[in-house]
Amino acid sequence: MVPRCITIAGSDSGGGAGIQADLKAFAAAGVHGMCAIVALTAQNTRSVESVYELPPWFVRAQLDAVAGDIGIDVAKTGMMLSRAMIEAVADWLEQHPLPLVVDPVMVASSGAQLLQDNAVGSLVHRLLPLATVVTPNLPEARALTSSEAQPAELAEMLVALGAEAALVTGGHADEPVDHLFDGTEHHEIPFERSEVAATHGAGCTHAATVAALLARGFSLLEAARGAAAAASRAVSQGLVEIGAGEGPVDVLGVAGR
Repeated sequence: MVPRCITIAGSDSGGGAGIQADLKAFAAAGVHGMCAIVALTAQNTRSVESVYELPPWFVRAQLDAVAGDIGIDVAKTGMMLSRAMIEAVADWLEQHPLPLVVDPVMVASSGAQLLQDNAVGSLVHRLLPLATVVTPNLPEARALTSSEAQPAELAEMLVALGAEAALVTGGHADEPVDHLFDGTEHHEIPFERSEVAATHGAGCTHAATVAALLARGFSLLEAARGAAAAASRAVSQGLVEIGAGEGPVDVLGVAGR
């Protein structure tokens, strides 16, 4: 059976991030990708013009439809937007326990806010305790913990909040190193940083690859290393010519075909 991953996230009309990035990353990592769309966005490489949240009951209907027929090996959450959406998704996940990668998307690469202020608490108290691993970048990790600590300590704080493990990514850090705390041991995962103006979707690609590799049976450390390599490669071959803003990453290598 081909491994099956679902992304529970928003749609990016520009094709760079969100479920579009996740589905590409799933395919690149060798799993069958599915989605439960929580919101539609009108966005491009420069900005998010508008966001339309779908009704939580319809998101649950998508999850029920997929789980009832195809099955799900690993789930991944991305943009959640509102407290009501987080509560609905968390309720469903509690009723259908699954390995879960939580990517706490808070701000788009263009600067648009993608998580409402009153939803942060729900993300921490409802989703993190369900997470096999949470994968924030450095600013997100600091926002979730209300701390300016360094990655190792932030990862420990995130585990103390309920996640089984925390992987603080290094894309926004001074040094190109991801930091994984698996609840017992710390691991530093260096990656190659490219000065390319095409990082849109890098975080989604990273988290989706973690989910895909877990679905394929890799250990968490192996999945984290594979995700770091995949995201780094996707940025290095990013599509800088697409759009006038930060171009999308290219995890499938379409530019070279």
